[in-house]
Amino acid sequence: MTTVERIPAEKMKIEGLTGDAAIAHALKQADVDVLAAYPITPQTIIVEDFEKFYANGEVKTKVIPVESEHSAMSACVGASATGARVATATASAGLALMWEILYCAASMRMPIVLTVANRALSAPINIHNDWSDSYGARDSGFIQLYCQNSQEAYDTTLMAFKLAEDHRVLLPVMVCIDGFILSHNVERVEMLPDDAVKKFLGVREPVQPLDPKNPITMGPLALTDYYFEFKEQQDRAIHAAPEVFKEVEEAFKKMTGRSYGMVEDYKTEDAEIIILTHSTPAGTAKVVADTLREQGEKVGVLRLKMFRPFPVKEVVEKVKHAKAVIVFEKCLSFGATCNPLALELRAALYNLDERPMVTDFVIGLGGRDVPPTTIVEGYNKTKEYLAKGEAPLYETLGVRK
Repeated sequence: MTTVERIPAEKMKIEGLTGDAAIAHALKQADVDVLAAYPITPQTIIVEDFEKFYANGEVKTKVIPVESEHSAMSACVGASATGARVATATASAGLALMWEILYCAASMRMPIVLTVANRALSAPINIHNDWSDSYGARDSGFIQLYCQNSQEAYDTTLMAFKLAEDHRVLLPVMVCIDGFILSHNVERVEMLPDDAVKKFLGVREPVQPLDPKNPITMGPLALTDYYFEFKEQQDRAIHAAPEVFKEVEEAFKKMTGRSYGMVEDYKTEDAEIIILTHSTPAGTAKVVADTLREQGEKVGVLRLKMFRPFPVKEVVEKVKHAKAVIVFEKCLSFGATCNPLALELRAALYNLDERPMVTDFVIGLGGRDVPPTTIVEGYNKTKEYLAKGEAPLYETLGVRK
């Protein structure tokens, strides 16, 4: 890990940036070699801003305006195979169109950074936020990190390159922000000097890049004799990611004073009921927890940052003492026993002799507002279910009945 030093506050640049713009600045400072992307709301600003940097001569990146998101990820895989530092961005149907190549990128161990402005999937057409797009890609082999604010989006995008390119990992990373709620709202962002980012990230050191003088084959046919072994190696790599993430974040903390963890613990130590969620609803949940605490309620919040790989030990350790864990998630997994985040939590808790009750509430689909009252409603329902000793597998909140 590169030795880093604390950057003095006077050397930091402070601007008001949207989540998209914060990511664009991070990509600029990461000195990306290739960026291939196709425009789709609410991600488009990321690439638009980056292309302005290119037009102004601020970056030397090869920007490839492709004809589709499938082509965007294909171009990224090809560029990454040569040893380049590569990034792209998308959302919703664009991510869905990438589906085939997501698996190729992860299976070929290409450390691509993919930034996603989470948006609902059609039909009907909806351009607003939920997590159906990236949750649908949760088994593609990408590491998945979710951000609560613009500062975290900037920081996480920089750290994602360090994590992805580490030889113990060599996997693509998905950095996710809530569409419009975060992608288009302006917040205070503290940015590092260019030279500090350059020192932190260094230059990518590919393991075995494509070289016309020494040709090799990548991603060939593998049938029953070797396919399983490739998947085994890929699985070991993603499970190595948490320890590498801790190292990367510790180095980043020494430089900036900022860290997030795979999970953020907020007043859970003595909590009888813990709210589990991520992204922007976590901010609302913290405000609700503060208010309920003033009323004598023992409630806390566990904000998940890393969804893939799922940080089982860290989550279980934080919630195992609680009477109940309330899951709030912006995704409906049709036909499942419950929904993706609750499924992960219930599986993680399964081997405990005594488990907290898990309630699962689907919220905010298609950008439906999630006010504090929605969080309070889920909290009150959970208290009722605790008194009864049983709860539904999941419910929806904020829907016309």
